[in-house]
Amino acid sequence: MVNSEYERRIAARFATFDQDGNGYIDRADFAAAAKAVLAEFGVAARSDKGQAVYVGAEAFWQGMAGIADRDGDQRITREEFVTGAVKRLRDNPERFAEIARPFLHAALDVADADGDGRATVEDTVRVLRALGAPEEVARGAAGVLDADADDKVGEAEIVPAFARYFTVPQ
Repeated sequence: MVNSEYERRIAARFATFDQDGNGYIDRADFAAAAKAVLAEFGVAARSDKGQAVYVGAEAFWQGMAGIADRDGDQRITREEFVTGAVKRLRDNPERFAEIARPFLHAALDVADADGDGRATVEDTVRVLRALGAPEEVARGAAGVLDADADDKVGEAEIVPAFARYFTVPQ
């Protein structure tokens, strides 16, 4: 795949982070994502799980800003995302996975109704929908994540898949 095609696909994924659609990614977008996940599952922000989601979102924002916010204005433009984050992460998707892990772990914990460390496919769909994925996309992604068809999705499946989605051409 030519570099421009790769960058075009990644630029389209920028919208996944730009929760409010204002044209840039900032701390508020990560807080909005945390709030949406908690609201979907009826978890209070001040609960331990709620705080873990917000702390994870802040850690994710800090990691993303450290990689992509080239001008230090606490906002990541589409261009910064494509030229900064993507080019740096393309060669090391595991780094992106580690930046995202605290948030993904906390969101999974919120969705894990029985406490076994894994969410059902249906609850995974709910998380993805809360984060802005259309129903059809969320269902397809959750189904793919359940590679062993046991109706459960765990951190070992979610984190690398998340990194691949944002850093590997598909």
